[in-house]
Amino acid sequence: MRYSIFGYLIGEGFRNFFKNKKSTAASIIIMCATMFIFGIFFLIGENVNYIIEQVQSDQAMQVFINPDATPEQEAELEQKIRGTEYVNTVEYVSQEQALNSMKEWLGDSASVLDPYSGDQNPFKASFVITLTDLTQNENVQAQINTYENVASIEAGDQTVNTLVNIANGIRTATGVILVLLILISIFIIANTIKLTVHARRKEISIMKYVGATNGFIRWPFMVEGIIIGIIAALISIVILGFTYNFVADKIISSSMGTTLGLNLLTFSDMLSMLLVVYIIMGTGIGAIGSAISMKKYLEV
Repeated sequence: MRYSIFGYLIGEGFRNFFKNKKSTAASIIIMCATMFIFGIFFLIGENVNYIIEQVQSDQAMQVFINPDATPEQEAELEQKIRGTEYVNTVEYVSQEQALNSMKEWLGDSASVLDPYSGDQNPFKASFVITLTDLTQNENVQAQINTYENVASIEAGDQTVNTLVNIANGIRTATGVILVLLILISIFIIANTIKLTVHARRKEISIMKYVGATNGFIRWPFMVEGIIIGIIAALISIVILGFTYNFVADKIISSSMGTTLGLNLLTFSDMLSMLLVVYIIMGTGIGAIGSAISMKKYLEV
């Protein structure tokens, strides 16, 4: 008996879906548009986070060592730096290595540094440090500055802060847009299903009089809303996938992308997460929209 009731409720939901073709199609189109817009910001946000992770592994601060420090003191400083929270890697750069790096950078003009080899080397030994979390850049600097034999610290604070601000801005914008699109979609679904409910208001009243529960009456309409949401989600993913792959290929193959060595996530990398988010959005929005549209007709 339970299975027949369940089948009836699902069947009624599908019948409602196909019965109101025009309003259903309009709901699906508008939901696809709202989900597509959200998907764009979602993919941008994921790629910004991915790029920041790449930069985070490359973005280094350089801790210059006091020239008077002994090898033992340098080793002690290295241990302290390695033990500092949020420090990822620590690489020692000797004075000779620093001089050679500068010669490589100067290229044909490297001979100007020939007089500065040996004891005349003007460069300081240093530790090149990468962090596990770029947002902790200033805190890590402040902590390292308290250690003995630290001469100075150089770090691209402006670059780090810009990247962090961009990431936070994208996350905030995605969150705000998601909330707005959810509200718009719920309104659309609620009004679409309200047309069906209004057309069947007499039938609903009769069902109420013969003892049908609110849940029994509500479920077919909720199934209709969920179907609309799921179909819109699947269509949106297909459109978004083709659009993203096309745009991503253009960006990577562009002169700017080639110069910067830009690397983006593939759509398949984000597909599983996007699919889960879309299905939850679709079913949730459909169910809530249906429940809102039914409220007036179920009140006695």
